[in-house]
Amino acid sequence: MAHEHHHDHGDAHDHTHRGGPVGFVKSIFVPHSHDAGDSIAAALGSTDEGMRALKVSLAGLAVTAAIQLAVVIVSSSVALLSDTIHNFADALTAVPLGIAFWIGRRPPNERYTYGYGRAEDLAGIFIVAVIAGSSVLAAWEAVLRLQHPRSMQGVGWVVAAGFVGFAGNELVARYRIRVGRRIGSAALVADGMHARTDGFTSLAVVAGAAGVAAGWKQADPVVGLVITVAVLMVLKNAARDIYRRLMDSVDPDLVDSARDALAAVPRVSRVDRVRVRWVGHELLAEADIGADAALTLSEAHAVAEEAEHRLLHELPRLAGATIHLNPCSADGSTDPHTITAHHFPDSG
Repeated sequence: MAHEHHHDHGDAHDHTHRGGPVGFVKSIFVPHSHDAGDSIAAALGSTDEGMRALKVSLAGLAVTAAIQLAVVIVSSSVALLSDTIHNFADALTAVPLGIAFWIGRRPPNERYTYGYGRAEDLAGIFIVAVIAGSSVLAAWEAVLRLQHPRSMQGVGWVVAAGFVGFAGNELVARYRIRVGRRIGSAALVADGMHARTDGFTSLAVVAGAAGVAAGWKQADPVVGLVITVAVLMVLKNAARDIYRRLMDSVDPDLVDSARDALAAVPRVSRVDRVRVRWVGHELLAEADIGADAALTLSEAHAVAEEAEHRLLHELPRLAGATIHLNPCSADGSTDPHTITAHHFPDSG
């Protein structure tokens, strides 16, 4: 008897039960529930949290970049110009990501049966493209300045602007990364990592200004090129993360946790297959498990229900699971898939 069970909770909150004072306090303010209404509210709440993170970080980076731009106009620092370009680009990436969060709130339909969560990954592609474009522009300006040197004015102001850039970017980076990891958004985490690198490149601006003050006139454009190389490293990591998300890559430890949770379910005799995928900032799971063939339909359904319940507790960000129950005979002589076996000749 094969029993396929799918009950989409739409549950986007973290089901991991944490102990200690933090877990106790969290249990008071975020009571545990699998009620569908609570689950939908949690899913929408994570999207709202992501939108709030984008708005706050957009405002913070816009102010940071505006201050730096004013100093660029006065000082003609190409290193600070490179940093300012990256800060403006980083601020602007909040726009497509915000649109993706908004689109992702639309419910599934007959055409998009898994919903619109993948819009976040498409926004991630755009973010990677913006990082690449800003790097090319910054490198171009640095090379031009090496070919046509210009003196830097107001070294002290450039140093101050560099520290402002570092502080603004680091605050935004911590906020984006923390929220992105909490709600499971790879695109928001990638955006936060970009901001963090821009913060460290702002410190490079300070180093370039110090070099100019020491008499090395080419220190400013050289630092501009160094900044570009640093951002290219972030580009590589961000592109890798977005690629993995688009290819349905997950942490292998997540699959192991799912297997262990399923194996611990009473009356489950074996775990045949587990598949997990990200859709936006939520996880979906599929599992084939074995149970005694003598179970009644009601008993088999109870096993499948408990299996999904265990997964919802063990896998953070899990929105739902499809459980396929395979009947296991005592002597192993019965193959429950004889009808469809010829469709999957390599599955064994």
